[in-house]
Amino acid sequence: MNIEVARSRIRGFMSVQSENPELLRAQYRAFTRQMPMMYFILLSSTWALAMTHMRVAPSWLTTGVPSVLTFGCLLRMFFWLRTRNVDPSPELAHAALKRTNRLAGGIAVAFTLWSFALVPYGDAYTRSHVAFYMAITVISCIFCLMYVRSAAFIVTLIVNGAFIAFFVSTAQPTFIAIAINVLLVCAGMMSILLTNYRNFESMVVSKQRSDALSHENFRLANLDSLTGLANRRAFFADLEVELEKARASGQRLALGVMDLDGFKPVNDLYGHSVGDRLLVEVANRLSGILKASTPFRLGGDEFAIIAPLPPENDQLVINANAISARLKEPYHMPEGTVHISASMGIAVFPDLALSREQLFDRADYALYHAKKRQRGGAVLFNADHEQQINCDAKIESVLKQADLEKELSVVFQPIVDIRDETTVGFEALARWDSPTLGRVSPACFIPIAERAGIVGSLTRPLFRKSLIAASCWDAPLRLSFNLSAHDLNTNEGVLAIIGIIESSGFDPQRLDLEITETAFTHDFEQVTQSVETLRRLGCGISLDDFGTGYSSLTRLHALPLTKFKIDRSFVTNLHQKPASYKIVKSLLTLSADMGLDCVIEGVETEEELAALKALGGTSVQGYLFSPPLPEEQAMEFAARNGRQYSKIAV
Repeated sequence: MNIEVARSRIRGFMSVQSENPELLRAQYRAFTRQMPMMYFILLSSTWALAMTHMRVAPSWLTTGVPSVLTFGCLLRMFFWLRTRNVDPSPELAHAALKRTNRLAGGIAVAFTLWSFALVPYGDAYTRSHVAFYMAITVISCIFCLMYVRSAAFIVTLIVNGAFIAFFVSTAQPTFIAIAINVLLVCAGMMSILLTNYRNFESMVVSKQRSDALSHENFRLANLDSLTGLANRRAFFADLEVELEKARASGQRLALGVMDLDGFKPVNDLYGHSVGDRLLVEVANRLSGILKASTPFRLGGDEFAIIAPLPPENDQLVINANAISARLKEPYHMPEGTVHISASMGIAVFPDLALSREQLFDRADYALYHAKKRQRGGAVLFNADHEQQINCDAKIESVLKQADLEKELSVVFQPIVDIRDETTVGFEALARWDSPTLGRVSPACFIPIAERAGIVGSLTRPLFRKSLIAASCWDAPLRLSFNLSAHDLNTNEGVLAIIGIIESSGFDPQRLDLEITETAFTHDFEQVTQSVETLRRLGCGISLDDFGTGYSSLTRLHALPLTKFKIDRSFVTNLHQKPASYKIVKSLLTLSADMGLDCVIEGVETEEELAALKALGGTSVQGYLFSPPLPEEQAMEFAARNGRQYSKIAV
C-alpha cells in the first residue's frame, strides 16, 4: 500500500496538475516569457560546441544533427513567441504544459546523446567544452523551467544522470570532480526551484483569495465616483448584455453617445472644481430625464445612454433632441451661470450595426457629425454615414500607401490688399492626385489623415514644396501655410517644422503659420509652447477660421498671435445678412484693438468686397480675385508684386 502511495505521489510530482485553473494559466504566461530565452541559450551553446568540433568531428555530427535540433527548437520558440499575448483557457494551458513536459524529456535525451557522440573527438580541451556545455545547459534549463517543476526535474535527471555516469566512468580525476561539483550544484538548484515553485503557487492562490474578497470592490470599480453613474467599464459590459438580449428576442437596441459642448472653457474659466460640479448636475439631469434607459459616464465630459426597445427612428431623434435641450438649460452655480450644450450620436441595432464594437463606433461617428454640423443636437447614424465610412476607410488605406512626395502638390491662392489691389502674399493649399482615386479634395483627405494620426507625413512634404516655390518670389511677398494640431502637440513635430524652415533658406519673417482654434483644445500648454518657439524663430502666427471655434478670448489674448483670418462663413452674402455684417465688423474692431493683422477669406462677389471696404477691411482672399494657382502661375503673380492686381475669371 505504501509503495502504491509513493508511486502515486511520484506520478503526481512528475506531471502537470490541473486542479487549479488559475495556476495553470499563470504557469503558461510565465512560460511564454521564459521558454524563448531557454531555446535561445540552448541553441547558441549548441552551435558554439559544434564549431569547436568542426575540424575534428564528422560534418553530420557538427552540422547535420545541430541543424535538425535547431529546426525543432525554433518551432517551439516561435510557438511560445506567438502565444505571448494570449490569455489561455485552463484547457489550453494544461494541454500546452503537458506537451512541454513530454518534450522536455525528448529534447534532453536528444541533446545529451549528441553531446556524448562528440566526446571521442578532439583533445582534452574539446572534451572539457562538452562537459561545460552539458553543465551550463542543464543549469539554464532549470531556471527557465522552474514554473513547471516536473519538466525541470525530468531534464535534470536525464542530463545530470547521464552526465555524471558518463564522466565518472572515464576514471579521469578532473572529469570526476566536475561531475560531483555539477551534482551538488544541481541538487542545490533543485532545492531552490522547489522553494520558488511553492512561493509561486502560494502567490497564485493568494491572488485567487484576494479576487474572491474583492467582489464589492469590483462593484465600486464599475461606478463613476464623481457622478454616481455607471462608468465606462460597466457601460461596455452592460452594452454586451443588452445586445445579447436584443439578439435573442429580435428587438431593437439604441445607443447614444453624448459629448458636452463648451465644457472645456468652463474648466479653464472657473476651475476644475466647478467643472466637476457641472458634471454632477449633468448626471442628475440625465438620471431625472431617463426612465427606461440607462445613463453612463464614459470619462471626461462624455456620456452614453443605452436604450432597450427604442421607438422608431424619427421619434428616437426627437427624444434625443429633447435630452439635449434639457441639458442646454442654464446651470446656476455659486460662481456664476454656466451655459453648455450636448451633442449626441445615435446608432441602432440591428440597423447598420450588428456588434457591440460596431454599435459604439457608429454612434461615435454620428456624434462626430453632430459636433461638426449640428452642434447641440442629435444625429442618427444612417446609410449615408456608412457609405462615408467605407469611403473614408478606402481613402485612409490608399493614403497610407501613397508616395506622398510624388502625389502631393501645392497650389497658391493670392492674398490681396484691397486698398490698391496688390498682392501681399499667397496661401499654400494642398492637392492630392492619387493614381488609384484620382483627384481627392483636401477637405476630405486632410481630416481623414488627422483622425488616422498621419497628418504629419503630409505636412512635411507639402511644407518643403511650398517653401521651395516661395523662395522664387520677391522679398516682400509672404507665404501662409496651415499646420495641424498634430504638428504642434509634440516637441518632435515642432523640431521637424523648424528643420524644414532652416534647410529651405526661406526667411521665416516672411512666413505665416496658420493654426485653427481647435488645435488649442488638444493640449493648450504644449501647443502654446510650440507656437512661442516658432514665433521666436521669426514666423508669424495666424489664427485660421477665427470665430468658428470655441476658445475663450482670454486664451486667445495669451497667445503670441500676429494675425487672424475671418472664416468665409461670415463673408458669404455679407451685404444681405445683418448678423454676419455685425460679426465681421466686431472681428475687425477686435483685430485693431489687439494690434493684429486680419485676412478675410472667401470673398466671391463685388457686393461682398464693397461691404468689406466699407467696414475697413484691407487683406482678403477669394475667388473674386483668383482661384488657387499652380506654382508656375503663382510665380508669375509673384513677379508682378507691387503692381495693380488683375482679377482672374473663374
